[in-house]
Amino acid sequence: MPTYGYLCSKCSKETEKLQKMSDEPLKTCPHCSGETLKRLPGGGGGLSFSGSGFYITDYGSPNKGPKDGGEGSGGCCPCGKGGSCKS
Repeated sequence: MPTYGYLCSKCSKETEKLQKMSDEPLKTCPHCSGETLKRLPGGGGGLSFSGSGFYITDYGSPNKGPKDGGEGSGGCCPCGKGGSCKS
């Protein structure tokens, strides 16, 4: 969820709120209770990576290729049969 910045035109205080992109913008200032909040221009959306890494989640182990069965999924053999073709 992105963090949006808001500025109150009544009390001139800024505030930030973590909101879903589908949520309506805030209208009421949490500092002065005025109905004068305006969303500030800015990124709004952020990219957050979490977990132990993409290599582990994408491939499982260093000896395996991509999970989609594409090139390299059969181990070290170029034909993709896992080394049983004797190429």
